[in-house]
Amino acid sequence: MTSAQRLPTGTDEEREEAVAAASLAVQRGDLVVIPTDTVYGIGADAFDKDAVKALLAAKGRGREMPPPVLVSAATTVDALASGVPGYAKALIEAFWPGPLTLVCTQQPSLQWDLGDTRGTVAVRMPDHPVALSVLERTGPLAVSSANKTGRPAATDADTAVEMLGEDVAVVVDAGTSPGGEASTIVDVTGSQGRVLRRGALSLEALNEVLEPLGATLTDEG
Repeated sequence: MTSAQRLPTGTDEEREEAVAAASLAVQRGDLVVIPTDTVYGIGADAFDKDAVKALLAAKGRGREMPPPVLVSAATTVDALASGVPGYAKALIEAFWPGPLTLVCTQQPSLQWDLGDTRGTVAVRMPDHPVALSVLERTGPLAVSSANKTGRPAATDADTAVEMLGEDVAVVVDAGTSPGGEASTIVDVTGSQGRVLRRGALSLEALNEVLEPLGATLTDEG
């Protein structure tokens, strides 16, 4: 038996109800599970430090593994990050919305606590209509893959509920994740980008965009 309210998105009316319920839960400081283009995610208001703390606890993570932040528009990156280099903006233009997470230097004025970020923030704009609808209403969400640490990320609502149902208020069920593979993570805090985790986007695809600019990524993934 779980405590989460599970809501389908099969019709326009159901989708609206699910998005509204998830948005309200986030505003109340609760955790939610939402679909994305890669895997399901567990999310919290990025500016609510207690909610972010609860998210890490639900996953069984410590502060040393801060969650990424999902946004609904590419322009939001400039509000969250400072000194975003030109090559990073080229990647955003080519691959957002999509399975690309960029680790940026965070704006020093931001009043939030995502964990031990060492002055960085990992940002992504997902290519999923339901996720974007929620994000448009809530603003930036701290979102990590919907799973207990050490277990595979959930690619459907059933798996997410089984692992996290007692920790979240709302589960938005949009069927099986279209991607099923985690995003590629690129560190763009320096003059040359570094792939920190290989994922849905290949190094070749990323460098194809950057090579005309005279830039390439190194692969540490």
